[in-house]
Amino acid sequence: MFNRIDKRILNYLVIVLLSFTTFGWTFWIFHKPFLLHVVIIVIIVRLLASTLLFKDYALSWSKSTQKTFLIKSAVYIIAFLIYMPIFYGKIYIYFFITELFTYLFSINLLMYGYYFYINKSKIDKTKEVVIFGAGKAGLKLAEELHDSPYKIRYFIDDAKALQGRSIDGIRIISKENFKKRREGNSKLDLLVIAIPSAPEKRIKEIYENLHDYFQQIQILPALDEMLLDKPYAKQLKEISVEDLLARHPQDLDKETISAFIKEKTILITGAGGSIGSELVRQCAKFGAKKLILLDHSEYNLYRIEQEMAGKVDIACVMQSVTDKERLQKTFATHRPQIVIHAAAYKHVPLVEENVEEAILNNVIGTQNCIDTAIANGVEKFILISTDKAVRPTNVMGTTKRICELYAQNVPSNRTEIVAVRFGNVLGSSGSVIPKFRQQIEQGGPITVTHPDITRYFMLIPEACELVLQAGAIGKGGEIFILDMGEPVKIVDLAKKMIALSGRDDIEIKFTGLRPGEKLYEELLIDESDMHTEYDSITVAAPTLYDIEQLKQDIEDLLRTEKKLQKLKEIVPEFNHNNL
Repeated sequence: MFNRIDKRILNYLVIVLLSFTTFGWTFWIFHKPFLLHVVIIVIIVRLLASTLLFKDYALSWSKSTQKTFLIKSAVYIIAFLIYMPIFYGKIYIYFFITELFTYLFSINLLMYGYYFYINKSKIDKTKEVVIFGAGKAGLKLAEELHDSPYKIRYFIDDAKALQGRSIDGIRIISKENFKKRREGNSKLDLLVIAIPSAPEKRIKEIYENLHDYFQQIQILPALDEMLLDKPYAKQLKEISVEDLLARHPQDLDKETISAFIKEKTILITGAGGSIGSELVRQCAKFGAKKLILLDHSEYNLYRIEQEMAGKVDIACVMQSVTDKERLQKTFATHRPQIVIHAAAYKHVPLVEENVEEAILNNVIGTQNCIDTAIANGVEKFILISTDKAVRPTNVMGTTKRICELYAQNVPSNRTEIVAVRFGNVLGSSGSVIPKFRQQIEQGGPITVTHPDITRYFMLIPEACELVLQAGAIGKGGEIFILDMGEPVKIVDLAKKMIALSGRDDIEIKFTGLRPGEKLYEELLIDESDMHTEYDSITVAAPTLYDIEQLKQDIEDLLRTEKKLQKLKEIVPEFNHNNL
């Protein structure tokens, strides 16, 4: 209460003293005698207006904004409209207009002068930052960086209408102008890319153009990831290789996915893995009624259970997909409408060393899940496959190809069975990126198998959303192929990660291709041009295989000692080094 009274008294004192000053100056320049009664009446009206209108008396000068300026102006213009008619015909109107604008100029000058004095940074500006993007996000960041060690050197913006102008004395320049200015100079401390709506292609272009001029580069998250109630400066993150390689599908149809998932009971195998756990998150986001999380790893299952607790109705089932009898009990208990089968052994060299276990988990596990889903009248079954199933050179890819053949040819009754094939996902447990990060932290070297090895990459969330979208449009028997963009040379990926780390002492060592590894991955077996309504999703040409023969071949595969030869018999395009 005391503070509010103090604030009101100070406001009244400013009005009184400033009014006397501006009227004194106005009477002087018009060579008129000072009329005290006129000034007193105007002051009374102004005091009443400040008290009654917009709580003007309570406005904080130390936190003034453009809105504060507008409120101040509105209050005293309204006061002018009240006292002006009192003196109409007695004193010229231009006299009062002159005094009013002098008063408005003076009070706002006082207010902003006080604001600048109180809010001037008391922190030594020891570092220099450049903000790329002079839009709303860039301006908000500039405001938030006021009380930081960073001095804003420039704004960079591609909009020609902004170039050459300035914001609070900070120039807005083009990329080309910036590069000319910095040629031959040492690196600046930080570049902030403040364009949350920018597609990954633009982020990559900015990085490629400017990374040589900065020691560190940070970006704001994408618009749909930003927290509106958190300062932008606290949401800045280091630019990562994921940001540079990621591709966000432009034809993602969230309405179709939502209609497919909403209010459904969904069972996800391998629910604790990289892909499985993201599918769990996506299904929860799109309104699944209940999620049955199935995984044979206690730790993985515990992690996703803890993350999802309270967000959606979940049931955790710790079991292996190789146990068909227990799978049947799970299906009978929870009655899933949709099954997403992500459980598989995927690490190529480990699978090469554990062929029997891989066949059991990948082939028999998938066969068990599909058969159980059909027997229990599941509406849709989605098999997560891989680009390594195309003309495979390793056991892992071959087992996944057999899974595709089984999914395409098994009589499914009412169950619609589809497979979705995609390449590497960024940040997964088997990805090279975590391995490279660890090697950089340890001082190197980064190990790459071959100078020419390439891979397709996609972010896990985008891949999982497209999996659900493909599942939504599938009618049964399709193998959907996700558009993974352009393949990336692994050695280029390693170089980017070294550059992003800011270290120049990391070497790249070539170790030779590992067993079952090939230089280039493919996404199509035939040059199929079967497109869906979405450019990001294509359908592979079907491969017919007598299902009874395939079942017999799978049984023979389990019994035979010559497993590589039998895999070759089932998948003729299998081209293994040991065959």
